[in-house]
Amino acid sequence: MGAEKIWNAMEVAEEARETCNSEIPSSSLTIEISLPLPQMKPQIIKLCKDLFRKWSHLDESHFSVETVSGGITNLLLKVSVREDSGNDVFLTVRLYGPNTEYVIDRQRELQSIRYLSAAGFGAELFGVFGNGMVQSFINARTLSPSDMKKPKLAAEIARQLRKFHQVVIPGSREPQLWNDIFKFLERASGLKFDDNEKQRRYAMISFEEVYDAVNELKDLTDCLNSPVVYSHNDLLSGNLMVTDDEEKLYFIDFEYGSYSYRGYDIGNHFNEYAGFDCDYSLYPDKDAQYHFFRHYLKPDKPQEVSDEDLEALYIETNSYKLASHLYWALWALIQAKMSPIDFDYLGYFFLRYEEYKKQKAKSFSLLQSFLAGSQIR
Repeated sequence: MGAEKIWNAMEVAEEARETCNSEIPSSSLTIEISLPLPQMKPQIIKLCKDLFRKWSHLDESHFSVETVSGGITNLLLKVSVREDSGNDVFLTVRLYGPNTEYVIDRQRELQSIRYLSAAGFGAELFGVFGNGMVQSFINARTLSPSDMKKPKLAAEIARQLRKFHQVVIPGSREPQLWNDIFKFLERASGLKFDDNEKQRRYAMISFEEVYDAVNELKDLTDCLNSPVVYSHNDLLSGNLMVTDDEEKLYFIDFEYGSYSYRGYDIGNHFNEYAGFDCDYSLYPDKDAQYHFFRHYLKPDKPQEVSDEDLEALYIETNSYKLASHLYWALWALIQAKMSPIDFDYLGYFFLRYEEYKKQKAKSFSLLQSFLAGSQIR
């Protein structure tokens, strides 16, 4: 690396540090997420005026609020502000779903989001408040699960994921995957439902079996020594956005981000090809995975990736995809108790856990054969 490149890298790093250390406006206000939009609008306007004092004198006619999306953990609102100059400013207000603190570490999210934003990922963080955050508005469309398998988009997702995995977040770099899974397991195994039908379905679960499954998978995947990277951990279609001309791709929503295993982040992404309907016939075949791996491992020269490296990442990814099923299965049980959103979380647990059991034998066999071959070599 030449002196000029070293100097440029130092400038970028310094700029990132300044961005991350700058004061982000904060407000103690909270927004009632269950309100209809017309009743919520005055609260949103009050919040914007509290966070951004330059707008404190503007009357209500300068603000418009519309719903962008209502996912199963957040509500996203687009806020348009007409300034005195006549310029329009667009913001995204993200409201956390009720009780999401049981499954999301908000402190971890806020710590990382500044560094990820400085590295060019996601929307810029403008402010935080009691139950959400305000970010820049991204003028792009959300992908569908079927979009992710398009070769051009799959290659770009792979290239961007490689860059994402190179971002350094200060603090401990210990992988959090198994800590989070065991935390979910502890919380999920002690629930009680008021609804008799839910309690009946919940009682069908053998948590001793789930505990054994988690430990068995952890012990086996630990033998892979998968690289530990800062991972998105929730790279489903709803967290990927692309401009209409498909020239610019965005990763958004880093709620579940943490240091984790490279193979887990990729395997989890592949699982999301199935969508919320869990149609795992849509899971990418080996050729599609190899296409992704080539652009992840060598973005500039994808055809130069060796067969050995492709096979190793294939084994790694298809082992950790099992951990993804266990993670989201246990997550769903907690949500079944805590979330007010009308979604069959208990049914989602059974879909993910059954897919884990369905895929286990094949994935374990591949992994054990790979490890045995590695020992021979």
